[in-house]
Amino acid sequence: MDEFRMPRRVEVDPSRSITDYLVDHARLRPQQVLYEEQVDGAWVAHDAAWTLARVEELAKGLMAAGIGAGDTVAIMSRTRLEWTLLDLAAWHAGAVPVPIYESSSPEQAHWILSDSGARAVVVENADNAATVEAARAVDGGLPALGPVWRIDDGALATLTELGRDVPDAALEARRAAVGLDDLATIIYTSGTTGRPKGAELTHGNFVLLGLEAIDAIREVFEQPGARSLLFLPLAHVFARFVEVLVLLAGTPLGHTPDTKQAVADFATFRPTFILSVPRVWEKVYNGAEQKTGGGLKLRIFRWAARVAIAYSRALDTGGPRPALALQHRVADRLVLAKIRAAMGGQATYAVSGGAPLGERLGHFYRGLGLTVLEGYGLTETTAPTNVNRPEKIKIGTVGPPLPGTAVRIADDGEILVRGIPVFRGYRNNPEGTAAAIVDGWFHTGDLGSMDEDGYLRITGRKKEIIVTAGGKNVAPAPLEDSIRAHPIVSQCVVVGDHRPYVAALITLDGEMLPGWLANHGRPALTVERAAADPFVREHLQLAIDRANAKVSRAESIRQFRVLTTDFTVENGYLTPSLKVKRDAVLADHADTVEDLYAGAAAQRAAAAAQRAAEAAQGAAEAAS
Repeated sequence: MDEFRMPRRVEVDPSRSITDYLVDHARLRPQQVLYEEQVDGAWVAHDAAWTLARVEELAKGLMAAGIGAGDTVAIMSRTRLEWTLLDLAAWHAGAVPVPIYESSSPEQAHWILSDSGARAVVVENADNAATVEAARAVDGGLPALGPVWRIDDGALATLTELGRDVPDAALEARRAAVGLDDLATIIYTSGTTGRPKGAELTHGNFVLLGLEAIDAIREVFEQPGARSLLFLPLAHVFARFVEVLVLLAGTPLGHTPDTKQAVADFATFRPTFILSVPRVWEKVYNGAEQKTGGGLKLRIFRWAARVAIAYSRALDTGGPRPALALQHRVADRLVLAKIRAAMGGQATYAVSGGAPLGERLGHFYRGLGLTVLEGYGLTETTAPTNVNRPEKIKIGTVGPPLPGTAVRIADDGEILVRGIPVFRGYRNNPEGTAAAIVDGWFHTGDLGSMDEDGYLRITGRKKEIIVTAGGKNVAPAPLEDSIRAHPIVSQCVVVGDHRPYVAALITLDGEMLPGWLANHGRPALTVERAAADPFVREHLQLAIDRANAKVSRAESIRQFRVLTTDFTVENGYLTPSLKVKRDAVLADHADTVEDLYAGAAAQRAAAAAQRAAEAAQGAAEAAS
């Protein structure tokens, strides 16, 4: 049983909480910029003094509305500055903010609002308000829920007006009463299966882990002009941790509502570090490739990408030879510098989490000049347990544990975690808590291995392991990640549990498809026609062949089927953090899977019959 521990480096007064760091900034560095928001196409800076004043106004409004210490207040919105201000205001008032994804259904919203006991909810717009109202009609309603405030209908102004008569002393007493052991938030796991569980995270989880993370990757935060752009959904633990992390560091943070807008906003906001999930890095790469237009420019792009990857690999083996260094300078001038410019031209570090990034992209971005520090964590661990260090990166791993964290590999390969990141338990679910935390160790459900330096490699998800009819254990994630790297592949789900071999369901990226076809000199096709097009299928088979080259014959994909409907958050096949809900996909596409194997079985039977007939004919001829 492998185990690696990193001792704590930072000590914190247990009476402190998240908002103490906002107060510190406002008192000691009042003109320090903490946040920037886009107004009429321009970025407007807000300093610490402005931020604290707004947070205090909103916190008083919550108190005046009857929100007591420890009460839960739900927030349902896309990522925007108001989300962060409301989060801080709730903490300032001693309350517990509970996020709800703005794409949630009334049933999902009802569960979170009822299980958390939310006393009020702030939504972004009329659609979100309608979802909450519909949630009131589900399973006996929401008797504990009070007001519903809308951001686009003046919610912040309403709260500010409500709180005008609340004394400063009353607010300060609320804020000062909160310490590291107090509940900070309840984040409901988006869940690929079953009903979401509410993970209770404390101020200590965020503060202690955040300060240790800043100390461990100090280069990211201490570079000149350090700043970051947040575009992940704030209902997700990764974005929420980032929100607190940059506050602790005193680093300016911009907000933008989604990943599509973020790619455009990189150029104007000019972040120095970017925190994201692998799907965004895939999109940036594939988008850059598509923009080449095909022909010679496409060949140059692909050559430059190969050079960047080779250059990065060489950094791990003594450094690039002169010829490779020269090629890299040429590739940088022709291609790589343009990609950096599209990301604002200042980004030098990135932190990737939420899913495996893959070695190819890790090496490409480092060769580009953007050092990607891949990390690992879950909702129940306040996001990161592990992250690569700038001074020692091992691409393909998620790095060693952060200080204050211990990681153990159980005998069956499951990753276990204990220490400052681990949540205090599931809301109203002692049985679930007892099953998840055993003898102080949180059972992640993920599989992995560690090297002698404590660098963790994720090998799969315990409950997703496929066991073929031949008894071969197959981890689907590495195959899926490799295939998803193809520009026109949106999603991939590997199947084969109790089947004779492994197969795959693939969806196409409707945004990338037109440009990819044009770059290959092919006519435009709808997704439906592309799914059956021989040229498209040939290139998908090449992607599968590349994935198969990394595994044994028994683990390789033998058949695939292209679905004509993509997996999205809206149709229920993706979680809001863009993970595939495997059970939902397999349940709704069970007939497709059956047809896939039945068709292959019929082909095998026909081939066997043909061979038997040929053998019989040969025997008859020999006899005559």
